[in-house]
Amino acid sequence: MERRKVEVVVISDLHLGTYGCNAPEIVNYLKSIAPELLILNGDIIDGWQFSKRYFPVSHMQVIKEIINLISRGTRVIYITGNHDEAMRRYSDLQIGNFQLTDKLVMEIDGKMTWIFHGDVFDATTKGSAKMLAKLGGHGYDLLILINSCINWGLKLFGKEKMSLSKKVKNGVKKAVAFIGDFEQTAAELAIEKKYDTVICGHIHQPQKKTITTDKGSVTYLNSGDWIEHLSALEYNHKSWSIYMYDPHHYESRATPVVALEKKLPKLNVVPDEVLLFNTLRSVENIMKVSV
Repeated sequence: MERRKVEVVVISDLHLGTYGCNAPEIVNYLKSIAPELLILNGDIIDGWQFSKRYFPVSHMQVIKEIINLISRGTRVIYITGNHDEAMRRYSDLQIGNFQLTDKLVMEIDGKMTWIFHGDVFDATTKGSAKMLAKLGGHGYDLLILINSCINWGLKLFGKEKMSLSKKVKNGVKKAVAFIGDFEQTAAELAIEKKYDTVICGHIHQPQKKTITTDKGSVTYLNSGDWIEHLSALEYNHKSWSIYMYDPHHYESRATPVVALEKKLPKLNVVPDEVLLFNTLRSVENIMKVSV
């Protein structure tokens, strides 16, 4: 499959290690592009929900494909989020084409672009509220799991998939208001700092719009997520666009999940046999010296 050339790609909120992560779709997307720069804008691996009991092979394939892009010459910048905040202690780490940071300011075609995850604006991810947020995360994960079962049944009967979490978010006025406040706050701060573009993740709401205040205007972008929307931001020919994953586009070239052999192969050499072999070799060497 020929890869699409893209100048810059921004993806966020993959939440690897959770039931809601659409890992096969992420792999399909990553295998279809050849970006010059790939920005992972936070919550890539979900440290809040992480469990060694659940990290499927398909999730490992996502990491493998990112590494593959690095080996192909793509520069990868990993911006930490609240769910992968444990990695913030290693900020400013750089190894070859890979860089780890908390935020990024870069000039793209003469325009100053500010990129960060966005949890800095969310009070629920800090202090004592953080514990409630983590509990809410487990509830959200359960909702996604139930949603997966429902979608399996819908697919069986040839029906379109549905998103319970999206319906819940859109139906709660406080959630809608929070998204609006988040976007406005990010835009106002970007305008104050004289940036032309601000890019966030965190709220799982893909967006591209111009926000204007009495102090100026800024292009606000959000990369969305790979739980509900399966979206990314792509920059080509001096313009940003929102990419929305279309499963029909990948039907004939979907990436198969590689089976993982969990049973380790039996050792061909038993430790006692190694000890006996070394003893015989030592005796043989002594005999040679004596002769």
